[in-house]
Amino acid sequence: MVRWLHPAQFIRASLDAIVAAVFGTRADQRLVEAMVRPQEPYFDYSTLKDGQDAFWLDYVADTGDGWNSTYCIARLLALAELTLQTPEGTGHATQRGQVLVFGGDTVYPGASRETYEERLVQPYEAALRRSPPPSPDLFVIPGNHDWYDGLAAFLRLFCARRWVAGRRTRQSRSYFALKLPRGWWLLGTDVQLNSDIDVPQVEYFRQVASRMEPTDRVILCNAEPAWIHAANTKRRRGYLENNLEYLQEKVLGKRISVFLAGDLHHYRRHENPEGQQKITAGGGGAFLHPTHAPKADVLLDGYTVRKSFPDEKTSRKIARGNLLLIRHSPLFGLITGTLYLALALAAYAEVGHLGLTGLPDVLSSVAYSMITRPWSMGLGIITLLSLGAFADAAFGRWKWVMGLSHGLGHIVAAFFCAWGGTYLTVSGLDICAERLATDPTLCAGGWPHLAGKFFLSSAFTFLFGFLVGPFVSGLYFWVSVNGFRAHSNEAFGALAVADYKNFLRLKIDTAGCLTIYPVGVERVPRQWKETHAGPAHPAYAPDDPDATEPYLIEAPIRVNLNARNWTDEGEERFNE
Repeated sequence: MVRWLHPAQFIRASLDAIVAAVFGTRADQRLVEAMVRPQEPYFDYSTLKDGQDAFWLDYVADTGDGWNSTYCIARLLALAELTLQTPEGTGHATQRGQVLVFGGDTVYPGASRETYEERLVQPYEAALRRSPPPSPDLFVIPGNHDWYDGLAAFLRLFCARRWVAGRRTRQSRSYFALKLPRGWWLLGTDVQLNSDIDVPQVEYFRQVASRMEPTDRVILCNAEPAWIHAANTKRRRGYLENNLEYLQEKVLGKRISVFLAGDLHHYRRHENPEGQQKITAGGGGAFLHPTHAPKADVLLDGYTVRKSFPDEKTSRKIARGNLLLIRHSPLFGLITGTLYLALALAAYAEVGHLGLTGLPDVLSSVAYSMITRPWSMGLGIITLLSLGAFADAAFGRWKWVMGLSHGLGHIVAAFFCAWGGTYLTVSGLDICAERLATDPTLCAGGWPHLAGKFFLSSAFTFLFGFLVGPFVSGLYFWVSVNGFRAHSNEAFGALAVADYKNFLRLKIDTAGCLTIYPVGVERVPRQWKETHAGPAHPAYAPDDPDATEPYLIEAPIRVNLNARNWTDEGEERFNE
């Protein structure tokens, strides 16, 4: 799994986000696509093949992280048939989709040719290198991580009509429309970095909508669950105020029966009284996100949460892992150790000879040092302001209070780490000097006193900062996510949990009823064995007795006539 708090990864991810935010909207690749990449008005899958009694489609989002999690889901998607049981024990036979849709963020930490190959293509080709005819088709919408290189690697891999892992890609743009059987459509949008779509994309979907019958229904796939963000901004209307909102409300309107999105790496389903669904299913391989944060039990438009995977109790329990943050992100201590050492050096004072009883004198000496050295005060202020700005907006009015508390916690910890380091150093050198005086063979050569004290106390300060700093940040993340439902991305990204993965399997029967099968895996395998089964079958099978079998997260969700808001005339036309 990607180690988000590894110093090198932390710096790279920060730079990627900054560059994307600065240049992404000013170099919109979608505008070039619209001019130079012609695409069919829609891709037609509306006719069932001979002998078919249903159309099957698979949806997975947020793939391409660790091997175990990504390959686990890729293998399940590659199996021609998969029998799944509900938690109540009812079995359901499902078939591999004729179409596979990637719902955004296909690779982590950022897009490049090498990263796609290593973290996405290789695990999916190990699961299915070549499939017998008729081969499934693959359609992909990009997420923000796909956009970090300006969409260059994404277009090269998915929009060049090539074969990827036994599946044929057909799209030439980063958005598409699929006409499915019995009046169903699936539309995949490209919301780039700002939950927005460009004007040519709006026009493309307007043309698609003009080809729909009044009774047709739409499955809308966006890379981000705007409904979750809207519930947390508390805005009643116009929560997007952009072209995507216009598409949803003015172009498609009541035709949309199902909203699908990834970006949040868990399964959470909301439903309204009319039976329309809003499903977040970002469990294709990326680290787990909590289901108890951000809070979204009731959405602004009347949808209520019906199922979460994992449940909120389990989610809160997993969050406690932040208290042992150094276990999950061991090299994060390099950052805190360096920070603590810099703070200690900036406010250095001769206090190593003072123990706990001398705390007032220590505080007085350090305060005097900070006053006489402006740069030490400046470094402390920079630390406070940086962590204050880092605090999650989900804190609301408590944002700066929590952020400054986080910064103050590190400063206090750095003070005690530096004091403890210098005290151990002085004590150790004094003992060494005493023994050297009585027995010159001990502590041979001694230490050059000043240089030895400086380097040894610095080493102790860095070591203590390496160990203590992650605990301070982990405590902050734990309190934030469980107490305030804030910092859900940072708190769970640091843990890099590979388990609780999911994908959706959709079925449209001859009566036009859509059935959604939410497939979940609680614990993905850590060990694998070769199958030697050939390129049309998975190359590896689970060899981990602790892994769990895939099952249905909840009973299949059936979207029927009641979810379509049909008129009597529309229902009569469908029956004809």
